[in-house]
Amino acid sequence: MNETFHPCLQRWIERVRGAAADRTPLRLRGSGSKDFYGQSLAGELFDTQEYAGIVAYEPTELVLTARSGTPLAELEAVLAKSGQSLAFEPPYFGAGATLGGCVAAGLSGPRRVQAGAVRDFVLGVKMLDGNGELLTFGGQVMKNVAGYDVPRLLAGSLGTLGLMLEISLKVLPFPVAEQTLRFQLAQEQALALLNRYGGQPMPILASAWC
Repeated sequence: MNETFHPCLQRWIERVRGAAADRTPLRLRGSGSKDFYGQSLAGELFDTQEYAGIVAYEPTELVLTARSGTPLAELEAVLAKSGQSLAFEPPYFGAGATLGGCVAAGLSGPRRVQAGAVRDFVLGVKMLDGNGELLTFGGQVMKNVAGYDVPRLLAGSLGTLGLMLEISLKVLPFPVAEQTLRFQLAQEQALALLNRYGGQPMPILASAWC
């Protein structure tokens, strides 16, 4: 789908260009589930939730493209139907958490140590820069090495480099099996058990003692 047909896009371009001309800072915000994260919030609120929806999904190619305002829960529900997932396990800080906020914050879940971070799964991005210009970086293929890897740079940038419109992600199949274990142990025993499990070929995705 061509993003120029989305009813909000031209309005957004004009707003960004107007803010650039007036030197008015904009605060890019999706659902607001990560308002606590990063530096103190400032600027005129720019809500991005209306730019939502899955643009393309090819399960056999392990690639999904969606608009930045798309809820993560919606993406994961669609992926689950094909036995796939966002392998970096984005943490949820609210029910309406969006794809754009996930990539902008660059936060990954406990599986990061095995699967990789958010930036390792971003293949391409369409965005508005600070002058209101539409830019496209990367694509929808695994091997994309021409030029600077701007999509990876945008992961964790907290919106300081531009407004992400569409994001193409690599997705992966669910693990063949997984198991959660719970024990009542003293700290010393827990550490010994964790070290023993750590010496086995099965990966440990997360551990905690409390």
